[in-house]
Amino acid sequence: MSANANDLRNPLKRARALGSAQSGAGHWWTQRVTAAALVVLGLWFVITVLCLLHADFATARATVAKPWNALLLILFVVTAFWHAVLGLQVVIEDYVHTRWKEVVLLVAIKFLAVLCALAGVLAVLRIALGA
Repeated sequence: MSANANDLRNPLKRARALGSAQSGAGHWWTQRVTAAALVVLGLWFVITVLCLLHADFATARATVAKPWNALLLILFVVTAFWHAVLGLQVVIEDYVHTRWKEVVLLVAIKFLAVLCALAGVLAVLRIALGA
């Protein structure tokens, strides 16, 4: 019998060190928090876009250049890509059963998300800083 009577894992599983990685709850919470943040930021984004519907380019640029709007837009871009990576990671881990394909897809998705998020942040910063 095991040293800990509360350990309900199979002895073979315990010997192979298989089991919970203790990170599932953190991933779940992060996905929920980013989803809640995207609801708020998405509402702000839609309202801002609707206010700029018939505006000219200079007005739209001036709106994005305002500090609070630039900050919220950067938060929206980063949160959207972070949430997308978390969601795609779950889908890949659940449905891709070949280990090397899973690793390649996870690395590719994270690389593309970071690249696109940086491009979005840099675009907003260029507008906000007047470059």
